[in-house]
Amino acid sequence: MRKILSSVILVLLFVPLFSQESEDYPVRLFETSILIDNQTVTTPFKGMLEFEIHHRFGTVNNALDDLFGLWAPANIRLGLNYAITDKLVIGAGTAKNYKAQDIAVKYALLQQTSSGSVPVSLAFYGNIGLNLLNQNTFGPAHDWREIHRLSYFSQILVARQFGEKFALQLAPTFIWFNAVEVGYKNAHYGISAGARYNVAGSHSIIAEYDQLFNKQENEDFNPKPQLALGWEIGTPTHAFQIFFANYKDILGQYNFVYNQNSISDGNFLIGLNVTVRF
Repeated sequence: MRKILSSVILVLLFVPLFSQESEDYPVRLFETSILIDNQTVTTPFKGMLEFEIHHRFGTVNNALDDLFGLWAPANIRLGLNYAITDKLVIGAGTAKNYKAQDIAVKYALLQQTSSGSVPVSLAFYGNIGLNLLNQNTFGPAHDWREIHRLSYFSQILVARQFGEKFALQLAPTFIWFNAVEVGYKNAHYGISAGARYNVAGSHSIIAEYDQLFNKQENEDFNPKPQLALGWEIGTPTHAFQIFFANYKDILGQYNFVYNQNSISDGNFLIGLNVTVRF
């Protein structure tokens, strides 16, 4: 009887160890739904609500006159995301520049697993932007239609975590504006790259690079590539990101197409994002 009891105890002790080694679970590559300006493959859990605050201070012109851009004109966006399921998220937001309103959807198609049985995470993200500036900004009055206010932004997000600390994401991007100024094109395509390196605990270094591929009809309007580098702190209910970037807008379609700030010319600003989870 004592031998049988000893055997049962040994089984109870060692079976969980073996089962833990064979357990396969999704890998959470990024702290939150946003990296800096772009979306990530990460989605909140079913029923979770995310409140986002995006703030971009003004471009730094003179460290003393504008206090590193903190006293310069700023841009801000407030947004809400709701997870219908663990994979499907809907969102909406409002931003200062362009008086831009947006609705968005994200769906996680694949999630990288700890065993490597699924080697990458894959998601789709798309938004519809609504420009509420005065209709005079859209060209001659006789050509005006309300549909000219709309723009569309879509990405296929592909990401992978390498080791325990480093995650990399690439996102082919397509953009469409219903109405553009003379010299611009309606359709645009490019790519976004993002990375996160966990330094220690809840602290990570984050970076983004965006490049538009197609040229505008007027070459003087060709946008500058976007670059951002920052620091992220995550908790179970909050994520805080502070960064340097060379773009001032927040919706991807405006940054990709209209950014004229160049890092090489010293045109950069300070930005921050705060995500609160409920």
